[in-house]
Amino acid sequence: MKRGTRSKRDVAFSSTPILSPRLPMWRSKLTMFGLFLAFMALGVRAFWIAGPGNAFYIKQGDDRVVQTLVMPATRGEITDRNGVLLATSLPVRAIWADPHDLPNDIDIGKITAMSNLLDISPQTLRGDFDRGKGFVYVKRQVPIDVADKIKALNIPGVFETKEYKRFYPEGDVTAQLIGFTNIEDQGQDGVELAENKDLREVDGSRTVIHDRSGNIVQDLAELSAPRDGKRIALSINSKIQYIASTALEQAVISTRAKAGAVIVVNAHTGEVLALSNYPTYDPNDRAVLTGAQLRNRVMTDVFEPGSIMKPFTISLALDLHRVTPDTTVVTTGRYVLDGATITDDANFGILTMGGVIQKSSNIGATKIAMLLKPSEMWNMYSALGLGRRPDLQFPGMGTGVVRPWQSWRRIEQATMSYGYGLSASLFQLAHAYTVFANDGRIVPLTIYKRRGDPPPGAQIFMPTTVAAVRKMLEDVVATGGTAPQAQVPGYSVGGKTGTAYTATAHGYDRQKYRASFVGLVPIHNPQLVIAVSVDQPQGAQHFGGDVSGPVFSQVAGGAMRALNIPPDIALTPEQEKPAAALNKSRIVAGGTPEQGPG
Repeated sequence: MKRGTRSKRDVAFSSTPILSPRLPMWRSKLTMFGLFLAFMALGVRAFWIAGPGNAFYIKQGDDRVVQTLVMPATRGEITDRNGVLLATSLPVRAIWADPHDLPNDIDIGKITAMSNLLDISPQTLRGDFDRGKGFVYVKRQVPIDVADKIKALNIPGVFETKEYKRFYPEGDVTAQLIGFTNIEDQGQDGVELAENKDLREVDGSRTVIHDRSGNIVQDLAELSAPRDGKRIALSINSKIQYIASTALEQAVISTRAKAGAVIVVNAHTGEVLALSNYPTYDPNDRAVLTGAQLRNRVMTDVFEPGSIMKPFTISLALDLHRVTPDTTVVTTGRYVLDGATITDDANFGILTMGGVIQKSSNIGATKIAMLLKPSEMWNMYSALGLGRRPDLQFPGMGTGVVRPWQSWRRIEQATMSYGYGLSASLFQLAHAYTVFANDGRIVPLTIYKRRGDPPPGAQIFMPTTVAAVRKMLEDVVATGGTAPQAQVPGYSVGGKTGTAYTATAHGYDRQKYRASFVGLVPIHNPQLVIAVSVDQPQGAQHFGGDVSGPVFSQVAGGAMRALNIPPDIALTPEQEKPAAALNKSRIVAGGTPEQGPG
């Protein structure tokens, strides 16, 4: 090939046929013009959003708010042993506002209507709507029907949230035992406080977008699921609780007493079937409360029990063979020990051990105590649970006082033998008396329903000792004893009265009494231990048998029927007439003689 001559392969790149345009030139120009118009439209749109149309889009953004909502869980229920509700949670609403969402020109009529519905003054409501604030609760625990009326007012910036309010179906009958919660659903007293950890619910949460009216526009995510609290079953029997509450209230009012308390215990399982105090309160309406109403006197109040302690003194002396049931002591109405005078209500003369209990002789108890060592008595009191906190997690449990035996003087040992110089709660006394129902073995008490056998209790006295003392307790309610008013028609009963002066900072006030009675029914085969105490009854009838004996009788009789425990003794002629009249009234009312209280 000659120099300067191009070959076919020496074609310029720009003139390659493959790159030659196959479309007409006008199409290319049209495409470029379309792209130009698209970019121009985007520019105009951006100018509109940033300029003249900016207010519209700001409003739309304000109207749609991302918020984390609470998903309410429910606090655990509290029931009696048979599933009867004692505490539950009812759905209500929380009314809240975001002042930044409130319009400047809120209809004054709507404000007035809202304030009337919520029982809040318009001035307070306007204060809540202060734009300097952020989220603010207007009112919590609003009934659903009221919340619906507020929603119908359609006030921008006012919203509602689902929540729960605690409700107590039994009202004042179980108030001090169950307790109550605060507005945040946290336990403040009673079982509500003691079991708050298990009862407490855990709310869930989710993220949503809502408009200014509170309507959810979009559900974004669930952050956590709600978890309800546990259900707690108490040992309480609601029927017996009502019987005890009613009888106690009548006694306190009729004797013009300061207060009273009663506890009913299953003698073999240690389960508390009833626990009542007076005065009381309605936990559903706590607008006006006093400290006296809040006190759970059965558990928190400690006092000198008086002669209720004498059966323990005699039981210890019998157990240690210092005396026998037939051992006698001489009582003359007055007895001087180390310069201190001890008295009885009368000159009872010569008394057996049973006589000391039946007549409630302080002198007899003193002479028996002098046969015992202080350490022996202290060990017995300690084994009975006196002077130490009961093994029950409940707020405010009283421990009582039993001083170390090393510091006892003889007169102090003597007064302790008949219930002065030491203190205990009614709960502790009922606990101690379970030894007389279980052949000398003490049974731990509980306010919760047991799922199995009770834990084994310590053996305090020998079975033969307890059998002998039970017979002595039965004589207390017989004619000639200190508590015939405690008799229960158709059932054998035994127990012990206690009448003690009220201790003050200046000594004993001999015008103020604590009248108590602790007993077992049926005494021949004890099923229940019932303890009653009335503080400062007024009038001549201020003794334990006169004041607390009748309460025991009413509660024991009602409880026996409620538990379907058949009578174990025949009615006396005196008891047959009122029983026949009662049966007749039941038949007239359409019932049968066998029906007990509902």
